[in-house]
Amino acid sequence: MNMQHIINEIEKVDPELYERVDTRRSIMQRFTSAGGKIALAALPLALGSLFKKSYGQSTGSGIVAVLNYALTLEYLESEFYIKGVDSGVVPAGTPAEGAIKTIRDHEIAHVAFLKKVIMSMGGTAVAKPTFDFTAGGTFSNVFTNYDTFLAVAQTFEDTGVRAYKGRAGELMSNNDVLTAALQIHASEARHAAHIRYMRKARGANVKPWITGKDSGIGSAVQASYDGEELTTQAGVNIAGFVSVSAASESFDEPLTAAQVLAIVDPFIN
Repeated sequence: MNMQHIINEIEKVDPELYERVDTRRSIMQRFTSAGGKIALAALPLALGSLFKKSYGQSTGSGIVAVLNYALTLEYLESEFYIKGVDSGVVPAGTPAEGAIKTIRDHEIAHVAFLKKVIMSMGGTAVAKPTFDFTAGGTFSNVFTNYDTFLAVAQTFEDTGVRAYKGRAGELMSNNDVLTAALQIHASEARHAAHIRYMRKARGANVKPWITGKDSGIGSAVQASYDGEELTTQAGVNIAGFVSVSAASESFDEPLTAAQVLAIVDPFIN
């Protein structure tokens, strides 16, 4: 990637940008220091930080709103795994049971953490909704059929990964909160990969990551995967270097708040 070109193009649009945040030389040194430590995957966040510093900061109330949004998703996941373990749908005494219990405990910890951070910022944590994990009957056997349970778990985890990525930019004015949110994002990604491994072991045609916009489940959850087929990042079409499948697998595409809320709405009474 030609960082010099990107800097030049930004300067053409707003010549005063660098005077507001730093000198042009300093900006270039930051992007090229230590042999170019900023990987392609981190570039959007790096540029976003630059823009945030120049054009304004997120307000505290805005951050609380994002955290409550994340908390609602964590309520969904934690309650799902609690009910899953309690229902007995996961084979008892197996490694799978241990894995699901570990994921459950992670989600419970995420809920407790987000509530504590929200309160520490003077906000009020959103109340836990009432959930319908059958989605109005679409997954009527979610807690009696193990394969259905894993399919819904995969959808929740994949959606969570994209949801956190979609709103991370709104947390850039608070480094501590941003760091914590990205740590939860990484945890959700590990959960997603593990659930996919578990489904594959049972014969599902899935990889540990998303290929194109294929859910490996069906049309009922397609909204959670639409957009993942994109192969262009930061203006670079990665399919020019690797296969289209590999290019789409290389990045998780963000979901907007409206998209995520539409996805989870059937699961909330």
